Amino acid sequence: MSMIIAVNAGSSSLKFQLYRMPGYEVLVQGNVERIGLESGQAVIKYNGKKEVVQDVFPTHKEGVDFILKVLLDYHIIESLDEIEACGHRIVHGGEYFNQSVIVDEDVVSKVEELCELAPLHNPAHLIGYRAFKEALPNSRHVFAFDTAFHQTLDKERYLYALPYEYYTDLGVRKYGAHGLSHQYVSQQVIAHLGNPKRSRIIVCHLGNGASISAVEDGKCIDTSMGFTPLAGVMMGTRSGDVDPSIMPYLCKKLNKTAQEVLDIYNKKSGMLGVSGISSDSRDVEQALFKEGNERALLTGLLYARNVSKYIGSYVMELGGVDVIAFTAGIGENVPYLRALIIDDVARALGCHIDVALNNQRSDESRVISLPSSQVEVMVVPTNEELVIVRDTVRLLGINEGE
Repeated sequence: MSMIIAVNAGSSSLKFQLYRMPGYEVLVQGNVERIGLESGQAVIKYNGKKEVVQDVFPTHKEGVDFILKVLLDYHIIESLDEIEACGHRIVHGGEYFNQSVIVDEDVVSKVEELCELAPLHNPAHLIGYRAFKEALPNSRHVFAFDTAFHQTLDKERYLYALPYEYYTDLGVRKYGAHGLSHQYVSQQVIAHLGNPKRSRIIVCHLGNGASISAVEDGKCIDTSMGFTPLAGVMMGTRSGDVDPSIMPYLCKKLNKTAQEVLDIYNKKSGMLGVSGISSDSRDVEQALFKEGNERALLTGLLYARNVSKYIGSYVMELGGVDVIAFTAGIGENVPYLRALIIDDVARALGCHIDVALNNQRSDESRVISLPSSQVEVMVVPTNEELVIVRDTVRLLGINEGE
């Protein structure tokens, strides 16, 4: 019997699942949320129970300490030595990694090198890795990369129209992110469709970070995030796509350096910047429906339009679409944003939301479009942790059982 913990550190969250092998039995799972904000919370699910703990988590390290304490205090394990392996989500693997790998110092060095390409993520992943490594000195570790699923993009889709040597000499290209989620969700949708040989799926991974992908026959052909996770649609604190000329303009007008403006793009833009309320969609939603806040309304409309434009472009690339799938924190839990997004594309695609199904809360995958829709719309809870632990089991030769 082996214990494996799958760790998924987002820009403001830390999800985990503890598996008992063989058989992929989930003993406990949870999510430390709102890391870095004034009020945080942790949700722990085990033995059919759900507990919510309110606390403050200034950084990801405090989140790791909390998780390990929970495992011991709840007697899920009696000793940290029972955890044989840790699988870690890593957002950016550059062109170094097209699959998951066993961690060694060279791997860590390469992930550190790529921190400047994912400044909100890779540093957090490394904090989590080092914290778990210190707490679990006898465990083995595997890194699973969000960029790996997008390594199937054709060159004409991942290159930028810049001098070619910037790619060959400096590695400037589209890498994408959230690949573990896009991989899992697209596989679930393909299974829902009956495992056809041909399929055209658009996955909308909408959380504090957000990205859209076009998946043809199980293979990613395009994705919205780019050289870094800043590109694409607007997010919690990230701007998404903006005119590059805005950078020097703001530098001049605000008397700021390029790095200072880049920090604004990464940390003070998106939902936070437009709404002036919060980077958390729940706070924006409350301001909209309880207070009628006009900027909260604008934030929702702008967000929906950002996403719908990518959906439209990917329909063209795929030559049509069979399923549009929503996933991640916002995609799974914010019905009004799903409705706004589909409303934007309804006329062109002939897909329409079933209001009652859209408003239902469920932990299961489900269709939320009307039967008359020409394109199915689904909500598919993501499970990046399962992808991570499967790769950990495979690489370390752990018995997976049934």
